Amino acid sequence: MAYVSPNFPTKKALKTAVAEGKQVTVYSPGMGDVPTNGTCSVEGPHFPKPHTWYGTATVKDGLVVKVT
Repeated sequence: MAYVSPNFPTKKALKTAVAEGKQVTVYSPGMGDVPTNGTCSVEGPHFPKPHTWYGTATVKDGLVVKVT
């Protein structure tokens, strides 16, 4: 699992930001590399808050372009 940056409180907020063309990236603290092109599982909000949403991010050139 990876996180997205910036930190979104809901999956809907993440999807809205991506749809508006805002720059969203993925990262995985201490868990290895995340793809710069491809798909990965994401979750949020960030620790220490409890994770309340999960999804799959499509990443192109290091930026999230789609969330399902």
